[in-house]
Amino acid sequence: MKLGFFTMPIHPLEKDWRQSLQEDREAFLLADELGFSEAYVGEHVTDRAENITSCIAFLAWIAAATKQIKLGTGTVNMPNVHPATVAATVAMLDHMLDGRLIFGISPGGLLSDAELFGTLERDRNAMFLEAINQVLQIWASEPPYNIKGQFWNITTEKTLMADIGQGFIAQPLQRPHPPIVVTAVAPFSKGVTEAAARGWDPISANFLMPMWVKSHWPKYVEGCERVGRTVDSGNWRVAKSVFVAEDMATAKAYATDPDSPYVYYYRSLFTKLKRNGRIELFKTRRDQPDDEVTLESVCEKLIIYGTPDSVADRILALQEEVGEFGTLLYAGKDWRDRELGRRSMILMAEQVMPRVTAGRK
Repeated sequence: MKLGFFTMPIHPLEKDWRQSLQEDREAFLLADELGFSEAYVGEHVTDRAENITSCIAFLAWIAAATKQIKLGTGTVNMPNVHPATVAATVAMLDHMLDGRLIFGISPGGLLSDAELFGTLERDRNAMFLEAINQVLQIWASEPPYNIKGQFWNITTEKTLMADIGQGFIAQPLQRPHPPIVVTAVAPFSKGVTEAAARGWDPISANFLMPMWVKSHWPKYVEGCERVGRTVDSGNWRVAKSVFVAEDMATAKAYATDPDSPYVYYYRSLFTKLKRNGRIELFKTRRDQPDDEVTLESVCEKLIIYGTPDSVADRILALQEEVGEFGTLLYAGKDWRDRELGRRSMILMAEQVMPRVTAGRK
């Protein structure tokens, strides 16, 4: 099992934005130093707590400061951006990273973003599909382009000057394109099946109950088998909220106190999902009444905390429950205490993962 990093940072509203951005950056650089295999960052435009407004801009900021880690957009919310803009900026980022880019995509889940970009009442899944198809067509084509769709038309036919390069849209370094991943949130996600059939890989979200995470694997197998693709559990990534400390008392306090950054994170998600009628993501069974789902029950089920030994045991138990997966994505949280936040990542890489590896033999 590999160790990766995924953050959809949720910071206190009153925290200085500069500090939040610097700490987010530091977490990625630390992950690189510790040998994490890959790291992803999310983006939202209309959320003060989720302070990364462009994952592409953030990754460009840290590209030259990282050495070996693969960096992923986690995710580009495709309906919110013109496909030609996505194609060009992702291509440039892939060159900046010397081919270390993973292209994470989604329809976007934040409703205030959808309202802002005028897609709240539109079929965002259809927009998502058209957008990624057009991006891939751009990368597979030469100018002049003439790509017509329901939502976007892309052409440089009238203004092409091929001899000097005008009218050309950049192509990525990795050919035919960087690896593509999609976030999987819904239980028994049909999107996982379609992604697998197209050669893409899933990331199971860290705010999904383990029994629903488990439901993603057969959907992935279904998609692979439909097109004759080799089924490989190494391509499945599972994100989890983890905190590690030298002693259990410190771990429990930092992960579960009312002002804990972990509780703060899930309080924010719980509030959003409940108000948007999506509380089922936090249920442990389909027929569970809504009023049985509490913030306390969510935190108890979804936060893994403890000493290196106990965390390793819980990760092994998680894998027993959901099945084999290739990469555990450590889900980043606000560093209420910078030293404890850093130390948790260090312990995860240097003490927890060797125990997990040994426990699987």
